[in-house]
Amino acid sequence: MRVDKYLWCIRYYKTRSIATAACRKGAVRVRNEVVKPSREVYPGDSIQVRKDQIDYTLDVLDLPESRLGAKLVDMYRKDTTPKEAFANQELLKYSKEYYRKKGAGRPTKKDRRDIDDFKDTDDS
Repeated sequence: MRVDKYLWCIRYYKTRSIATAACRKGAVRVRNEVVKPSREVYPGDSIQVRKDQIDYTLDVLDLPESRLGAKLVDMYRKDTTPKEAFANQELLKYSKEYYRKKGAGRPTKKDRRDIDDFKDTDDS
């Protein structure tokens, strides 16, 4: 089975074209080699997927006939992603809280005054 089709079947990507694009960008590796979307995967292969700034590691257990329900995915893959990858994602989430929300627009007068006060006290 093609690697892009496999990743779509086990629900790592919403559409097969997104899975294909991820392979072309180099976000998918099989046995530590960057692969094309047409690369065949077999039971026993190890797949690394970079998605949402997390490096997922999957072991192929079996090949599904078609796209699966979410409850059946564990029969066809084993997720061996280290826990540290998810901890790094949590830290990244907390670091983004200090920035303005997307769509909040330009700073208001009060925001500008607060920024200026912060800059003035920082230089002293």
